[in-house]
This record gives sequence, C-alpha cells and structure tokens, in this order.
Amino acid sequence: MMRRLPSPGTIEIVPSILSADFARLADEIAIVTSAGIRMIHLDVMDGHFVPNITIGPPVIAKLRKHSDLLFDTHLMISEPARYVESFAQAGANNITFHIEAADEPSQIVDRIHDLGCTAGITLNPETPVESIAKVAPLCDMVLVMTVHPGFGGQSFIDEAARKVIAIRKMVGPGIRVEVDGGIDDKTAPIVVSYGADTLVAGNAIFGKSDRRAALGAIRAACEQGHV
Repeated sequence: MMRRLPSPGTIEIVPSILSADFARLADEIAIVTSAGIRMIHLDVMDGHFVPNITIGPPVIAKLRKHSDLLFDTHLMISEPARYVESFAQAGANNITFHIEAADEPSQIVDRIHDLGCTAGITLNPETPVESIAKVAPLCDMVLVMTVHPGFGGQSFIDEAARKVIAIRKMVGPGIRVEVDGGIDDKTAPIVVSYGADTLVAGNAIFGKSDRRAALGAIRAACEQGHV
C-alpha cells in the first residue's frame, strides 16, 4: 500500500540523499530513519533539465527493498510525463515535477494520482509564482527551490524562499509547502516563518559526521522559531 504524505500541520524534516554516501545509501537511510524521520528526498537529475545526473527508477526500486519511508521523489528532468509511471512502479510515493518542464502540468498531476501516488509541482528560483497558479491547488505539495537545481551544497536564496508566503496564500493550509536548497538550522526557522512545513536538507545532515544530531539541531531550530 502506498504511503501518503503526512497530514498538513506538522513540520517534517526530509533528508536528501543527494548529499549522502552513494556507496552506502541503504545504511545512510537507515541512520536517518532511526532519528524518526518519515520521508526521504530522492533527487532525480537527467543531465538535460539540470547539469547533473543522479539516479533513476532502478536505484529507487533497490532502495525500496530496504526502506519503508515515504519516498519523496523530485524529478529534475525533461519530459516528466514520459517517466512518472516508471518511478511509481519503482516505489516512489510522492512524485514532484517542474513547471518549467511541463506543457500540460494538470494532466501529469492526474496521471500521478491515477498511479496511486501523491503529486507535487515545483518551481525554480527565477520562475514566478503565477506560473503554478492553476496547477498548485490540484497538487498535494508545492516545492519551492531555494537554490538553483542541479547540485547540493549551494547557498540559500532568501528571495526565492519568500515565494512560500504567496504560495501558502494560494493553496491554503491543506497542501504541503516544501523548500529545498540551503536548509540548515539557521535557515529552517526562516522558511517555517514564511509558511513552509516540509524542509529538505541534504548537506546539513549528510555532510555532518553525526547525522542524528544534525537532524535534531534542525528540528530544535524549527521548534524554537515556530509560533
């Protein structure tokens, strides 16, 4: 049975395996799972939509055998409609695609839902919020990129993060708003104050020797900054 996104109203820290040790992915996921996370972020890059290549359905299918976490699968790829079925079959639970890569985004959302997954729409730092106005209410989550997609370890772009404010007004409280890029214990409270409830963190977790402590620091920062 497919895992669903957590009900809105909770702050979820979502480790991104882009910054993990790719030779030990199952072990890396097990470590952060033991810290109580509910979701893991899978960055899928095709070398075309973004200037990097990461993983595809075969790797996700292998990881699925080692984890019961919700697989939050972020497609940074061209022609996402061609591939959503493969990712769903591999074990993705939530499939997010880019508005910049989709001619008929609402149709892709419908297809993702038909496949039994939740759907997300995402936009790059330069892309205006208005571009997702029609499709965002149809989604289960909206992802705001707070760095330029393609590589981990980039600096947080506050101007892009402020889009969360407008998006939260656009979708209301019933749809998750996720941020991805430069999230750590300093920036996490900022995006929570803007209205984000789902925080992707890569280097801030997997770049630390103690992954559990790093997760705890981000959680604590969110709790202190969340009113």
